[in-house]
Amino acid sequence: MGKVLDDEIYTFNASADFCPSRRDIEFLKTEDISILPLIDDLEFIQNKSSWGIPFRFGFLEINEHDFSLISSKMLKK
Repeated sequence: MGKVLDDEIYTFNASADFCPSRRDIEFLKTEDISILPLIDDLEFIQNKSSWGIPFRFGFLEINEHDFSLISSKMLKK
C-alpha cells in the first residue's frame, strides 16, 4: 500500500528495449492479511463463492468502503 507523492510521471530505462513510466510512491508499513474473512463485506466482490474472479484481470478500482476495510486490517498500528 502506498501514497502517490506528486503528479510527475517519468520514464525509467529498465533495459535497452523497455522504458516503463513511473510515479514516486511512499510505501507504508503493512501486514499481510487473508482476504477470506473480508469477502462477505467487500462490495467489489459480487459473487462471494467465486471471489477470486476480480483479481484475474490485473488492476481494479475499489470504492472507499472496501479500501477502508482492507487498509484498516493491513496498516501496522
